[in-house]
Amino acid sequence: MDATHHYHRWRWLAPAGLLTIGAGLSVVGQATLLKTRDAPTRRWVLWGTAGLALTNAGLSMLGDSIKHRTLYEWQRQSDHVKNV
Repeated sequence: MDATHHYHRWRWLAPAGLLTIGAGLSVVGQATLLKTRDAPTRRWVLWGTAGLALTNAGLSMLGDSIKHRTLYEWQRQSDHVKNV
């Protein structure tokens, strides 16, 4: 894969990962509110599980974006060294 591919993957994954993490944490917060308001256990557990799944998905996306940014920078540096 060329540097451009890694750059485009990073440009898409970084904001998507951050948004997904934020959404997941908001859902976990909602589950916490449901629990403190004595909602049925099944309801807040499902909300909490969904929130944790979203948070973990966002962290995975963010980690993948970091990988692509690192590969992009590494390939650019390698190309620069080759051209010198």
